[in-house]
Amino acid sequence: MAVDYFLHEKIWFEKYKYDDAERRYYEKMNGPVSSSSRQQENGASTILRDIARARENIQKSLAGSASTTSSGPAGDQNELLSRISHLEVENQNLRSVVADLQMAIFKLESRLNALEKSSTSHQPSPVPPTQKVEPFSVPSKKVELPSASPAKKVEPAAAEEDDDDDIDLFGSDDEEEDQEAAKVREERLRQYAEKKAKKPGLIAKSSILLDVKPWDDETDMAKMEECVRSIHMDGLVWGASKLVPVGYGIKKLQIQCVVEDDKVGTDILEEEITKFEDYVQSVDIAAFNKI
Repeated sequence: MAVDYFLHEKIWFEKYKYDDAERRYYEKMNGPVSSSSRQQENGASTILRDIARARENIQKSLAGSASTTSSGPAGDQNELLSRISHLEVENQNLRSVVADLQMAIFKLESRLNALEKSSTSHQPSPVPPTQKVEPFSVPSKKVELPSASPAKKVEPAAAEEDDDDDIDLFGSDDEEEDQEAAKVREERLRQYAEKKAKKPGLIAKSSILLDVKPWDDETDMAKMEECVRSIHMDGLVWGASKLVPVGYGIKKLQIQCVVEDDKVGTDILEEEITKFEDYVQSVDIAAFNKI
């Protein structure tokens, strides 16, 4: 199959023969080519190729150096210049802030100095010594007198002053009014206490839903409910009831009651119900709500 394929395929298998024949023809026409000329042509071609490669390398290196110089030092210089300008702007802003703070401090100091001066100027003037000495000068002169007659005159004057102090024109009325106000106040407090004692306080109540379970399906549920309702306690009120099926023909009694928390407790209520041992197996609290 392969041979048949190559027979029908148009491939030039003998091309090298025609190339040799063409080469011999041109050699006959132009004469044989010497080996030295071939070597020179080969050397020249290699030199030209090396020169072309060197030129390409030089151009590439120049292009790379130009790009690095444009992106490297120039970029660094621009960045440094921008940073320096930014720092100069920040420095100027800080200087302006510092100058403002200095002015504010100077103004505050001047205001404090003005306030201190005004406070010192408005201080009360000292009392002259004559005003302090005059009240004590008169009794000292009276005490230092050696004669007995002036002393006798001083004693009656002091007694008269005591008598004047004992006379109180309005004091008795004030005492009577104080006593009357105290009586009125006590009466009002007593009435308020009585009203508060008579007023009934808030009674805490709870609504309880009990599940009373019988022993078996033969238990008389009507009799069990009658026994449960026969429990009477102060603060206990029985409510509605119903029979709820549990399973296997057994039903439980679900009964509602309202109790006062201070008088009836759930433990006491469960103990009283479980005393009916012939009908009651157990008691559970299904729901407990404050009213």
